Amino acid sequence: MVNGFLRVAAAVPHINVADVDHNIEQISLLVDRLEKEQVDVAVFPEMCITGYTCGDLFHSATLISAALAGLEKLRKLSKGKHMHFIVGLPVADGCTMYNCAALLRDGEVELVAKSYIPNYNEFYERRWWRTGAVLTGDFAVTLPSGDTATVHSNRVFSSHGVNIAIEICEDLWVPVPPSCHLAMGGAEVVFNLSASDDLIGKYRYLISLIKQQSARCLCAYVYAGAGWGESSTDLTFDGKAIIAENGSILAANRRWNPDDNISIADIDIEMLRHDRLHTTTFADCAEIENSRITVEKPRSETNPVATRPLSYRTVDPRPFVPAGDEAIDDRCDEIINIQVAALARRLDAIRCKTLVVGISGGLDSTLALLVAAKTFDRLRLDRKGIIGVTMPGFGTTGRTHGNAVALMESLGITMREISIVKAVNQHFEDIGHNPAVHDVTYENSQARERTQLLMDIANQAGGIVLGTGDLSELALGWATYNGDQMSMYGINAGIPKTLVKYLVRWFATRTADPKGRDALNDIIDTPISPELTPADEEGNIKQKTEDLVGPYELHDFFLYYTLRYSFSPQRIYMLARKAFDPAAYPDDVIKHWMRTFFRRFFNQQFKRSCMPDGPKVGSVCLSPRGDWRMPSDASSALWLKEVDSL
Repeated sequence: MVNGFLRVAAAVPHINVADVDHNIEQISLLVDRLEKEQVDVAVFPEMCITGYTCGDLFHSATLISAALAGLEKLRKLSKGKHMHFIVGLPVADGCTMYNCAALLRDGEVELVAKSYIPNYNEFYERRWWRTGAVLTGDFAVTLPSGDTATVHSNRVFSSHGVNIAIEICEDLWVPVPPSCHLAMGGAEVVFNLSASDDLIGKYRYLISLIKQQSARCLCAYVYAGAGWGESSTDLTFDGKAIIAENGSILAANRRWNPDDNISIADIDIEMLRHDRLHTTTFADCAEIENSRITVEKPRSETNPVATRPLSYRTVDPRPFVPAGDEAIDDRCDEIINIQVAALARRLDAIRCKTLVVGISGGLDSTLALLVAAKTFDRLRLDRKGIIGVTMPGFGTTGRTHGNAVALMESLGITMREISIVKAVNQHFEDIGHNPAVHDVTYENSQARERTQLLMDIANQAGGIVLGTGDLSELALGWATYNGDQMSMYGINAGIPKTLVKYLVRWFATRTADPKGRDALNDIIDTPISPELTPADEEGNIKQKTEDLVGPYELHDFFLYYTLRYSFSPQRIYMLARKAFDPAAYPDDVIKHWMRTFFRRFFNQQFKRSCMPDGPKVGSVCLSPRGDWRMPSDASSALWLKEVDSL
């Protein structure tokens, strides 16, 4: 394991049925290849030393002794190698035969017997094998060298600082797979040696099993299935190499292509350990279920790798945004339905038929208004009950004002326009502030005046103010305390900034009115700005948020890994360097904005401590009543010190 990542591989050699020497040669070639890739642990298919489809040849003493001799060759091959690897073979114990996996670690061999032996449909394995599930203790097998290898049941092994476990093919398909108990005993990565034949629809079902098991057990799951060379007498094998991590497929080879027979991935062990620690019911379940498991003591790493790049892991620069148009569309549909359901319930609960929304012509207020309109439609309320208020100030541009008006007209809501210029100038006079000084007082006075107007209009109309601030602004405290930070319901509280534009685009593609659609598309293209300082000479937005506080795609990346996994600045920095193009974000830029993020995240907690109600949408949330509890006076010193040391 390097930097919290374990590099694993699933590999499918080209075999010949019952030709042990050939099979050992093919396995050895892949072992050497994977060793060069600095793989920590690799798994090969079930019975790969002999072939799975040997039939009654499994009762041949010639084949059984050849399999042990082949294992001896692999044992010698493993000596001095960094990589540990797992192969399958038949093992005899007196008058009993077992379907076994052999774990080879630097010249040592440990064996695991298959627990569940299928004897239905095309499978008739009980003709040869006894179930390992009935073993009451371990027993030893003598290798040709005279050394012994122990056959284990319910055993968790140590490999490169990680707890690993093994199950074989059918073990995954039973109602309670052995990996459930093994994970409760501490196994963090499960390796499955399989020889599951291919049938119509079976691959999709298998993928769902692997994803579910890795998610349920909060583990990684590495699967190698028999492939080229197995007998085609009655069955076909496509040679699957699949790697999953906590419900997601990290790597999978192309089926039916014998030459695409390896999958490699860097498993994030630190991430898995965080989730097990954070999910308190995991420990409760482990306490109840792990009594039958034995756990090997941690071993010293064999020829450890000091450092290596994350060559076999993709780090998404936008972790809140799913990949692919179809996935984005599905995510947007789900999020909007969550928002609409939440707002509809709040309005119904308080018997409210009026909403007041400040409309700036920016992304956040646009999303809030679109959700409000959809909510009113669901509740069969007249959209005229939505009062959209534009409040032009010193920095309002014609572009944002025009888009705000066009959007409200397209949606058919009640429109009001109230300039804040006169009121704010009077306020400056009252408190003795020079309006030529564009400082925090200048900006926040405008934000608070707007909030006061919205609150008073809500009182006047018997409604509530719908907040527009998003999750990223809450994280950075990019809001005026008791200004735009406050509302009666914060509908965007669970939406990160990098996702907002996709949600608005989702509405734009479904908007029939050309005027409204054009406004939405232009809003998407408008620079993010609070518009609290005057525009430039051409009337364009001069005050751009990302110039001041930093790129939101960086901040959302920092936010995700800070809240979702509690990663350290050092680890987030490592992931960011992998995720982002260095031409766009050089190392010093990442570090600069990371420092800004942690400084603001800690310093601005007081604003989140009194944030309004709002729906949780994803796994990351900052509600002080729900997911995030943090004292407002917590120090950021440790985090900033680590950032400075990068």
